[in-house]
Amino acid sequence: MPFDPLFLWQTFIALLAGIPLALKLAVFSIAVGTVLAFSLALMRVSRRWWLDFPARFYIFSFRGTPLLVQIYIIYYGLSQFPGLRHSLLWPFLREAYWCALAALALNTAAYSAEIMRGGLLSVPAGQIEAARACGMARVLVFRRIIIPQAIRQMLPGYSNEVILMVKSTSLASTITLMEITGMAAKLISETYRPVEVFACAGAIYLTMNFIAARLFALIEWSLWPERRKTRGPVDLADQKGELHV
Repeated sequence: MPFDPLFLWQTFIALLAGIPLALKLAVFSIAVGTVLAFSLALMRVSRRWWLDFPARFYIFSFRGTPLLVQIYIIYYGLSQFPGLRHSLLWPFLREAYWCALAALALNTAAYSAEIMRGGLLSVPAGQIEAARACGMARVLVFRRIIIPQAIRQMLPGYSNEVILMVKSTSLASTITLMEITGMAAKLISETYRPVEVFACAGAIYLTMNFIAARLFALIEWSLWPERRKTRGPVDLADQKGELHV
Protein backbone atom coordinates (compact mmCIF):
# COMPACT_ATOMS: atom_id res chain seq x y z
CA MET A 1 0.00 0.00 0.00
CA PRO A 2 1.54 3.37 -1.01
CA PHE A 3 2.57 5.89 1.60
CA ASP A 4 -0.26 8.34 2.24
CA PRO A 5 0.72 11.39 4.34
CA LEU A 6 -2.85 12.72 4.27
CA PHE A 7 -4.21 9.50 5.78
CA LEU A 8 -1.55 9.62 8.51
CA TRP A 9 -2.46 13.20 9.35
CA GLN A 10 -6.19 12.48 9.43
CA THR A 11 -5.60 9.41 11.60
CA PHE A 12 -3.39 11.35 13.98
CA ILE A 13 -6.02 14.07 14.38
CA ALA A 14 -8.75 11.48 14.91
CA LEU A 15 -6.77 9.69 17.63
CA LEU A 16 -6.19 12.92 19.52
CA ALA A 17 -9.78 12.66 20.72
CA GLY A 18 -8.77 9.67 22.85
CA ILE A 19 -6.11 11.58 24.82
CA PRO A 20 -8.46 13.12 27.47
CA LEU A 21 -9.80 9.72 28.52
CA ALA A 22 -6.32 8.19 28.58
CA LEU A 23 -5.03 11.06 30.72
CA LYS A 24 -8.00 10.83 33.11
CA LEU A 25 -7.36 7.14 33.60
CA ALA A 26 -3.64 7.70 34.13
CA VAL A 27 -3.89 10.70 36.46
CA PHE A 28 -6.66 9.41 38.70
CA SER A 29 -5.29 5.88 38.91
CA ILE A 30 -1.83 7.21 39.81
CA ALA A 31 -3.31 9.55 42.43
CA VAL A 32 -5.38 6.81 44.10
CA GLY A 33 -2.58 4.30 43.71
CA THR A 34 -0.06 6.65 45.35
CA VAL A 35 -2.19 7.04 48.46
CA LEU A 36 -2.69 3.28 48.72
CA ALA A 37 0.98 2.61 47.95
CA PHE A 38 2.13 4.91 50.75
CA SER A 39 -0.07 3.04 53.21
CA LEU A 40 1.29 -0.29 51.98
CA ALA A 41 4.87 0.97 52.21
CA LEU A 42 4.34 2.02 55.83
CA MET A 43 2.89 -1.40 56.58
CA ARG A 44 5.91 -3.05 54.98
CA VAL A 45 8.47 -1.08 56.95
CA SER A 46 6.60 -1.54 60.22
CA ARG A 47 7.91 -4.23 62.50
CA ARG A 48 4.47 -5.70 63.11
CA TRP A 49 3.80 -8.95 61.28
CA TRP A 50 0.03 -8.41 61.24
CA LEU A 51 0.64 -5.28 59.14
CA ASP A 52 3.53 -6.58 57.08
CA PHE A 53 1.96 -9.89 56.01
CA PRO A 54 -1.24 -8.44 54.42
CA ALA A 55 0.86 -5.86 52.57
CA ARG A 56 3.23 -8.57 51.33
CA PHE A 57 0.33 -10.69 50.12
CA TYR A 58 -1.30 -7.76 48.32
CA ILE A 59 1.92 -6.74 46.59
CA PHE A 60 2.74 -10.33 45.63
CA SER A 61 -0.75 -10.88 44.19
CA PHE A 62 -0.89 -7.77 42.03
CA ARG A 63 2.73 -7.90 40.90
CA GLY A 64 2.51 -11.58 40.10
CA THR A 65 -0.56 -11.45 37.84
CA PRO A 66 -1.01 -9.61 34.52
CA LEU A 67 -2.81 -6.29 34.57
CA LEU A 68 -5.10 -7.49 31.78
CA VAL A 69 -6.26 -10.40 33.94
CA GLN A 70 -6.93 -8.00 36.81
CA ILE A 71 -9.03 -5.78 34.55
CA TYR A 72 -11.05 -8.77 33.37
CA ILE A 73 -11.61 -10.03 36.92
CA ILE A 74 -12.91 -6.66 38.09
CA TYR A 75 -15.01 -5.95 35.00
CA TYR A 76 -16.38 -9.41 34.27
CA GLY A 77 -15.82 -11.31 37.51
CA LEU A 78 -17.31 -9.06 40.19
CA SER A 79 -20.71 -9.12 38.52
CA GLN A 80 -20.95 -12.84 39.41
CA PHE A 81 -21.57 -11.99 43.07
CA PRO A 82 -25.26 -11.16 43.80
CA GLY A 83 -24.35 -9.35 47.01
CA LEU A 84 -22.14 -6.95 45.10
CA ARG A 85 -24.79 -6.33 42.45
CA HIS A 86 -27.13 -5.14 45.19
CA SER A 87 -24.54 -3.04 47.02
CA LEU A 88 -23.79 0.66 46.84
CA LEU A 89 -20.68 -0.09 44.78
CA TRP A 90 -22.56 -1.59 41.86
CA PRO A 91 -23.48 1.73 40.14
CA PHE A 92 -19.73 2.28 39.80
CA LEU A 93 -18.49 -1.26 39.16
CA ARG A 94 -20.95 -1.85 36.35
CA GLU A 95 -19.28 0.96 34.39
CA ALA A 96 -16.20 0.10 32.34
CA TYR A 97 -14.47 3.38 33.26
CA TRP A 98 -14.57 2.77 37.00
CA CYS A 99 -13.51 -0.86 36.60
CA ALA A 100 -10.50 0.16 34.53
CA LEU A 101 -9.65 2.92 36.99
CA ALA A 102 -9.84 0.51 39.93
CA ALA A 103 -7.67 -2.09 38.22
CA LEU A 104 -5.02 0.46 37.22
CA ALA A 105 -4.95 2.03 40.69
CA LEU A 106 -4.70 -1.30 42.50
CA ASN A 107 -1.97 -2.47 40.16
CA THR A 108 0.21 0.62 40.36
CA ALA A 109 -0.17 0.68 44.15
CA ALA A 110 1.60 -2.69 44.39
CA TYR A 111 4.59 -1.55 42.33
CA SER A 112 4.76 1.92 43.84
CA ALA A 113 4.66 0.53 47.37
CA GLU A 114 7.93 -1.32 46.82
CA ILE A 115 9.50 1.78 45.29
CA MET A 116 8.43 3.83 48.32
CA ARG A 117 9.61 1.13 50.71
CA GLY A 118 13.03 1.22 49.10
CA GLY A 119 13.12 5.00 49.45
CA LEU A 120 12.15 4.87 53.12
CA LEU A 121 14.76 2.23 53.90
CA SER A 122 17.47 4.19 52.06
CA VAL A 123 17.57 6.90 54.73
CA PRO A 124 20.66 6.30 56.91
CA ALA A 125 19.77 5.07 60.39
CA GLY A 126 22.38 7.39 61.88
CA GLN A 127 20.47 10.46 60.76
CA ILE A 128 17.28 9.17 62.34
CA GLU A 129 19.07 8.40 65.60
CA ALA A 130 20.69 11.85 65.59
CA ALA A 131 17.32 13.53 65.07
CA ARG A 132 15.80 11.61 67.94
CA ALA A 133 18.79 12.45 70.11
CA CYS A 134 18.06 16.12 69.44
CA GLY A 135 14.58 15.66 70.86
CA MET A 136 12.56 15.41 67.63
CA ALA A 137 9.25 13.58 67.88
CA ARG A 138 8.61 10.59 65.61
CA VAL A 139 6.24 12.55 63.38
CA LEU A 140 8.70 15.41 63.02
CA VAL A 141 11.55 13.02 62.21
CA PHE A 142 9.38 11.38 59.57
CA ARG A 143 8.39 14.72 58.03
CA ARG A 144 11.72 16.56 58.23
CA ILE A 145 14.30 13.77 57.83
CA ILE A 146 12.87 10.62 56.28
CA ILE A 147 10.33 11.88 53.71
CA PRO A 148 12.56 14.49 51.95
CA GLN A 149 15.40 12.01 51.46
CA ALA A 150 13.10 9.13 50.55
CA ILE A 151 11.43 11.18 47.81
CA ARG A 152 14.78 11.94 46.20
CA GLN A 153 15.74 8.28 46.19
CA MET A 154 12.48 6.90 44.86
CA LEU A 155 11.76 9.56 42.24
CA PRO A 156 13.62 7.90 39.31
CA GLY A 157 11.91 4.56 39.90
CA TYR A 158 8.54 6.19 40.46
CA SER A 159 8.84 8.14 37.21
CA ASN A 160 9.25 4.85 35.38
CA GLU A 161 6.10 3.53 37.05
CA VAL A 162 4.14 6.60 35.95
CA ILE A 163 5.29 6.12 32.37
CA LEU A 164 4.28 2.46 32.52
CA MET A 165 0.84 3.46 33.78
CA VAL A 166 0.35 5.89 30.90
CA LYS A 167 1.06 3.03 28.50
CA SER A 168 -1.10 0.63 30.53
CA THR A 169 -4.18 2.76 29.91
CA SER A 170 -4.23 1.18 26.45
CA LEU A 171 -5.55 -2.02 28.07
CA ALA A 172 -8.76 -0.19 28.95
CA SER A 173 -9.74 -0.61 25.29
CA THR A 174 -10.32 -4.31 25.99
CA ILE A 175 -13.40 -3.44 28.06
CA THR A 176 -14.97 -1.08 25.48
CA LEU A 177 -13.36 2.20 26.57
CA MET A 178 -12.56 4.39 23.58
CA GLU A 179 -9.25 5.88 24.57
CA ILE A 180 -6.35 6.10 22.11
CA THR A 181 -5.94 2.37 21.50
CA GLY A 182 -9.70 1.81 21.44
CA MET A 183 -10.14 4.48 18.80
CA ALA A 184 -7.21 3.01 16.86
CA ALA A 185 -8.86 -0.41 16.83
CA LYS A 186 -12.08 1.15 15.55
CA LEU A 187 -10.22 2.95 12.75
CA ILE A 188 -8.47 -0.26 11.77
CA SER A 189 -11.79 -2.07 11.45
CA GLU A 190 -12.95 0.70 9.12
CA THR A 191 -9.79 1.23 7.03
CA TYR A 192 -7.90 -2.11 7.27
CA ARG A 193 -4.64 -0.19 7.62
CA PRO A 194 -3.21 -1.31 10.98
CA VAL A 195 0.39 -0.19 10.40
CA GLU A 196 -0.41 3.46 9.82
CA VAL A 197 -3.05 3.63 12.56
CA PHE A 198 -0.92 1.98 15.22
CA ALA A 199 2.08 4.07 14.16
CA CYS A 200 0.05 7.21 14.87
CA ALA A 201 -1.15 5.78 18.19
CA GLY A 202 2.42 4.93 19.14
CA ALA A 203 3.56 8.45 18.27
CA ILE A 204 0.93 9.89 20.61
CA TYR A 205 1.96 7.64 23.49
CA LEU A 206 5.60 8.44 22.81
CA THR A 207 4.89 12.18 22.98
CA MET A 208 2.90 11.86 26.20
CA ASN A 209 5.61 9.83 27.87
CA PHE A 210 8.34 12.17 26.66
CA ILE A 211 6.54 15.06 28.35
CA ALA A 212 6.08 13.03 31.53
CA ALA A 213 9.76 12.05 31.56
CA ARG A 214 10.88 15.66 31.16
CA LEU A 215 8.57 16.80 33.96
CA PHE A 216 10.06 14.23 36.31
CA ALA A 217 13.54 15.23 35.17
CA LEU A 218 12.79 18.83 36.13
CA ILE A 219 11.42 17.75 39.51
CA GLU A 220 14.48 15.61 40.16
CA TRP A 221 16.77 18.47 39.15
CA SER A 222 14.97 20.85 41.53
CA LEU A 223 15.34 18.39 44.42
CA TRP A 224 19.07 17.84 43.81
CA PRO A 225 20.83 21.19 44.55
CA GLU A 226 24.28 19.77 43.88
CA ARG A 227 23.31 18.96 40.30
CA ARG A 228 22.28 22.53 39.58
CA LYS A 229 25.85 23.70 40.20
CA THR A 230 27.25 21.67 37.32
CA ARG A 231 24.54 21.19 34.71
CA GLY A 232 20.92 21.62 33.76
CA PRO A 233 17.98 19.29 34.28
CA VAL A 234 18.85 15.62 34.21
CA ASP A 235 18.47 13.87 30.90
CA LEU A 236 16.56 10.72 30.16
CA ALA A 237 19.63 8.59 30.90
CA ASP A 238 19.38 9.68 34.54
CA GLN A 239 15.92 8.18 34.67
CA LYS A 240 17.63 4.79 34.34
CA GLY A 241 20.03 5.51 37.16
CA GLU A 242 23.04 6.57 35.09
CA LEU A 243 24.62 9.37 37.10
CA HIS A 244 27.02 11.80 35.49
CA VAL A 245 30.09 12.94 37.39
